[in-house]
Amino acid sequence: MAPTKKSSSFSKTRSSVSQVSLQKVKGENFYRNAKQVKRLKMLTGGKAVRDRDGKIIEAAAFQKGEDEATPGRVQPDRRWFGNTRVISQTALDHFRTSLQTKQHDPYSVLLRRNKLPMQLLDDARNPNLHKRSHIVEIEPFAGTFGPKAQRKRPRIDVGTFEELGKLGATAAEEAAQAKVISELAEATAPPAMEQTHADYIEPIYAKGTSRRIYGELYKVIDSSDVLLHVLDARDPLGTLCESVLEYIRKEKAHKQVVLVINKCDLVPNWVTARYIQHLTPRYPTIAFHASPNHSFGKGSLIQLLRQFSQLHSDKKQISVGFIGYPNVGKSSVINTLKSGKVCRVAPVPGETKVWQYITLTRRIYLIDCPGIVPTSAHDSQTATVLKGVLRVEALPTPSEHIAELLTRVKPLYLSRTYGQPVPEMGSWSADDFLDALARAKGRLLKGGEPDVEGAAKIVLSDWVRGRIPFFVAPPERPAELNELEAKERARLAKSKGRERAEVPRVPGVKQNLGSIMQKNTFVGEDVRPLDAIELEGESEDEGEGEDEDAAGDDAVEDEDVLLTWGDVFVEADVAVPAETAGSDEEEEWLGIISHPEGGEQNRACSSSSC
Repeated sequence: MAPTKKSSSFSKTRSSVSQVSLQKVKGENFYRNAKQVKRLKMLTGGKAVRDRDGKIIEAAAFQKGEDEATPGRVQPDRRWFGNTRVISQTALDHFRTSLQTKQHDPYSVLLRRNKLPMQLLDDARNPNLHKRSHIVEIEPFAGTFGPKAQRKRPRIDVGTFEELGKLGATAAEEAAQAKVISELAEATAPPAMEQTHADYIEPIYAKGTSRRIYGELYKVIDSSDVLLHVLDARDPLGTLCESVLEYIRKEKAHKQVVLVINKCDLVPNWVTARYIQHLTPRYPTIAFHASPNHSFGKGSLIQLLRQFSQLHSDKKQISVGFIGYPNVGKSSVINTLKSGKVCRVAPVPGETKVWQYITLTRRIYLIDCPGIVPTSAHDSQTATVLKGVLRVEALPTPSEHIAELLTRVKPLYLSRTYGQPVPEMGSWSADDFLDALARAKGRLLKGGEPDVEGAAKIVLSDWVRGRIPFFVAPPERPAELNELEAKERARLAKSKGRERAEVPRVPGVKQNLGSIMQKNTFVGEDVRPLDAIELEGESEDEGEGEDEDAAGDDAVEDEDVLLTWGDVFVEADVAVPAETAGSDEEEEWLGIISHPEGGEQNRACSSSSC
C-alpha cells in the first residue's frame, strides 16, 4: 500500500487560534490602530503568572498592575453633606396658602406639577394628621420611663376624669338610642322571606360596564392631556359620570376636564343656559350641537382646545380625550370638529367599539372612546334604558319600561307625535297607550291581537333618537344665593360710590345661546325667555351665532395665531398681588404657576386665573 501523506496536526498555539483575520477593503484603513492592538493583546496575553503560594508574579494583560492604581481622593466640601435644594419656611408657607386655594380651581392651570411638593397639600387635607394628640396627658413621662413605668397602659384621648365621665355617658346614650331604633325597626319590618335563588339579570343591562370597556376608558384617560366629558342636554346631571370625575380629581388631578353639553337643539334655550350656569362653577362648560351643516359651539370649542395647546407649550402636541355615556354624541362632536366623517356614528348606542386617534391640527389630537355606564345603586333597569345607553331591539321585554316613560313626558307631546287623542282622564296607562298605538301602526299578531312589544320598541326608539320632546328640569337657583348676590351688589355699590355694581361672576365661555336652532317644539310652561343673568355673556356675541361654522374652520386653519385666556373665558374680578415675591425661592415656586398671557403682573400672580 502506498504511503499516504499524514494530515496536518490541529494542535496550534493559543495565539495562532486567537488571531483575528483582517480583510483588506479598498478605500478603507485596514491597519490596526492602538485600540485594536490593545484588545488583541488582552485576548492573546494569556493568564497571569503566579508563584507556589498563589501570588501574582507577572500580571496578565487584562489585569491592572498595582503600580498603576492611584489612591482616590474626595474633595473636601460642605456641599457633599448639605441639602441639594433649600427653601425658606416663609416661601413654603406662601406656596402652601397660595396654591391651596387654586389647586382644585377648574379655571387655573398648573403648568409644571412634577416640580412642586404636592404632598404638602395632600397631607394638609388629611384630617387625621391635623389631630394633635396630647402625648403628655395620654402617656406621662413618669409612667413611661423610670421605676414606675407601665408599658401596657391603655391609650385614651382624655386628660381628666371629668372628660372620661362625659365620654362614657355619651357612649351610653348612643348605645341606648341605637337599641331603641333597632327594636322599632324589627317591630315594623315585614316578615322576611328567605331567598333561595339569586336574582337573574339580563346580560343586556350590563352593557358598558365590562372590563374591556373600562380598559379602553383608562387608556384614553392616561393618554390624554385634556378630557372632554360629553353630556346629553336632555339630562346632563343623569349622564354625568361622577365616579370617573372623582377618579380624575384624586388620581389624575393634573389633567383638565371640560364639560360639553351636546344635543342642545332638543331642549329649550333657557334649559341649556340654566344647566351651564349650574355646572360652570365645577368645570368649564360649553353648549354644543353636533351637525355637519348647522353646528353650534364649534368655534368656541376649537378656541378652547388651542388655548390648552398653548398652555402646554412644552409638549410637541396635546391629546384630547372624549368620555361619557353611550349615545351622547362623542363621535358626532369629533366629526363636527373635523368637518367630515372620521368616526363611525349611528343613532343607536354602542357604535364605537375601541379607542381611536384623530388628528385635528398639528398640535391637537383627538381620542374617541367607547361609552361607559358607571354602576350606580340609584339607577334601576328602567332608568338605564331611558338614558339611551342600550339598544332597543335587544331588550327582552321593552313594554315594561313604557310606564316610566309616560310619567316623564307630557301627554300633549305624545299625542302630537303619534297622532293619538289625549284621553279624558288626562294621561294614558301603559297598556292602553301601547294597544292604541299598535292598532294605529298596524302592528297586529295572530287573531288580531295588538303587538304590544313591537309598539314599545317604536316608542323607545323614538325616545332615544330625540323625536319625543323631553328634558329634565334644571335645578332652580337657591333663594339664599340670590339674597347673597343682592347683598354683595349693594355692598360693592356702597363702597365704590356707584348706583350699580356688578358681582364678580364665575368665568365661563361666551356663547350666544339664543342662536341655537331648535328641533323640537315645546309649549306651555316649557317655553321661557332667557334670564337677564343668562344673557349677560351673550350681549357681546350677538352676531357670532350665524358664522359658527366659519369661525371654527378659520380657527383650525389659523392655528399659529396666539390666543389669550380672555379670548375664551369671561374674565372675573381676581385680585392680583401688586408686588412680586421677595426671595429667589418664592420666585421659583410662583413662576411654575403662571398666567398664559405673561407680563410682569401675571408673573407675580400665584396661579393662572381666568
